[in-house]
Amino acid sequence: MTDKIYNVLFLCTGNSARSILGEALMNKLGEGRFSAYSAGSQPKGDVHPMAMEVLDGFGFATDGLRSKSWDEFTRPGAPEFDFIFTVCDNAASESCPVFPGKAITAHWGVEDPAAVEGEGQRKAFLDAMSYLKRRIDLFLMLPMKSIDELAMRRKLADIGREEGASIRAKDTQ
Repeated sequence: MTDKIYNVLFLCTGNSARSILGEALMNKLGEGRFSAYSAGSQPKGDVHPMAMEVLDGFGFATDGLRSKSWDEFTRPGAPEFDFIFTVCDNAASESCPVFPGKAITAHWGVEDPAAVEGEGQRKAFLDAMSYLKRRIDLFLMLPMKSIDELAMRRKLADIGREEGASIRAKDTQ
């Protein structure tokens, strides 16, 4: 008997920075136990160049990363999600489509590094990556097979309020 592979979707409005970072981080750190995807409600169409640069710089696979609509994941044949994480406050407040599966959702808001221009942009991307990595590390430590759904929801909400949480994520109960 093989262990279950959990499908995780990271959502953001533009799907060019934070959700892309989450997808790449989860796919590497999850070590084959998780398949991560990302999407946006209003995708930019391109991954932010600084997101690719930062991921490349840390040795993360960037092949196949692309900015895409969350509609892709509502079609027949789309993966069934176990977990869905919104990583921007705008996506968290939008009405999400119905995705296949019975996903447990949480808001893990992080400030948008793409909103920073000029000299501080690289640091903003590194900070966003660090905050998302911390959340994913905490998530990966959870006892997936033995934790009940209510406890999982509480843990995921707590993780979303970790250091670097956006204003809305801090206020989420």
